[in-house]
Amino acid sequence: MVNFKELGLVNTREMFAKAIKGGYAIPAFNFNNMEQLQAIIKASAETKSPVILQVSKGARNYANQTLLRYMAQGAVEYAKELGWEHPQICLHLDHGDSFELCKSCVDFGFSSVMIDASSLPYEENIALTKKVVDYAHQFDVTVEAELGVLAGVEDEVASEVSHYTKPEEVVDFATRTGCDSLAISIGTSHGAYKFTPEQCTRDPQTGRLVPPPLAFDVLDAIMEQLPGFPIVLHGSSSVPQEYVDMINATGGKLPDAVGIPEEQLRKAAASAVCKINIDSDSRLAFTAAVRKVFWEKPGEFDPRKYCGPARDLMTELYKHKIINVLGSNGKAE
Repeated sequence: MVNFKELGLVNTREMFAKAIKGGYAIPAFNFNNMEQLQAIIKASAETKSPVILQVSKGARNYANQTLLRYMAQGAVEYAKELGWEHPQICLHLDHGDSFELCKSCVDFGFSSVMIDASSLPYEENIALTKKVVDYAHQFDVTVEAELGVLAGVEDEVASEVSHYTKPEEVVDFATRTGCDSLAISIGTSHGAYKFTPEQCTRDPQTGRLVPPPLAFDVLDAIMEQLPGFPIVLHGSSSVPQEYVDMINATGGKLPDAVGIPEEQLRKAAASAVCKINIDSDSRLAFTAAVRKVFWEKPGEFDPRKYCGPARDLMTELYKHKIINVLGSNGKAE
């Protein structure tokens, strides 16, 4: 058993309370490799933003749970080395799908876990979520739950259609499970293809897809039912078109990739939404930078020469999200 406090990590309780009061959102960035982790920590340290390092079930298997624990501990020390005296870094399981997985993450030093039982019938979702909460809270590990279903694909999580969260269920669910935060469905979606062309309109000037707006009326109704309760948005990458264009110009094929407009995320961040998940954007940045190197220098085979530029581009992306979208910069001096 490794307690997250031994690694220098924090849970989400205090950072969420401050975010709701301050009208900003905490960035929750997924990572799968060292370069992503370096970029996240560098951007967070330079902007003094609290940050949630998100690891999916697939990413945990990819990295190895023991290495991951030491990577998290190393991230805290790296942040201090960069001049961030008191780093506020959370290590969070994204979309845990079983009690056993959540328990294992708690035991290996995660400071926060998500149990996603949203695909189960309502009562089963409550029962499994409460079981995870009861275990995690013994070790001061915070728990995120999900009510409603997001469309799209992310690692092992996939759904063809979304089901908005029902505001009339949130009080009962939060009360009976004891969860610390609630992921809701209001129209965000996993992956780089968040909407079909049929769901969008096209900008007559650029020809690009314009996605439908998020269901802020549902969010407002949820906030009315659960005033001051931490709300989470999954599937909130914006799919920057400059990265899509870079990929397509260097041999890639991402037709009609579209994400959530940043102005809608800024609006959400100013509400009770205090955690916004971003994964696909960094994947796109990484891929765009690597493709550019291979396109311009097809003989390159030193990983540092193509992973380095990818790391730099991701750092720029993370800083942009922190400062210009979420507003979390300067909140963890």
